[in-house]
Amino acid sequence: QDQLVESGGGSVQAGGSLRLSCAASEYTYNKYCMGWFRQAPGKEREEVARIDNIGNTKYADSVKGRFTISKDNAKRALSLQMNSLKPDDTGMYYCAAADRVRWGCPREPQYFGNWGQGNKVTVSS
Repeated sequence: QDQLVESGGGSVQAGGSLRLSCAASEYTYNKYCMGWFRQAPGKEREEVARIDNIGNTKYADSVKGRFTISKDNAKRALSLQMNSLKPDDTGMYYCAAADRVRWGCPREPQYFGNWGQGNKVTVSS
């Protein structure tokens, strides 16, 4: 019922591109907000990008202009296209879904109740 299944990721050299996808159950896909988070070794989980159910998007400053978050309603899928990758982009990437909070689509991980299993992204210099 509350499923998010990720695919994609892998290893790439700096400057390359990768695409992450996340298939969602109908229940989860219909939540107000979906997003991508990442966690590097020894660091806290951080927001990468989020999108609400009318298509408004927000990005972390570190990925603006390089990453694009999108939803495919026909497939009930969330995607993250990552271009011009840098070694600092290395980490485990997670898709997640959240209900609306008072200020809209949250950015903090604690508000997201549904999580994918995570996919590893490694960018070498």
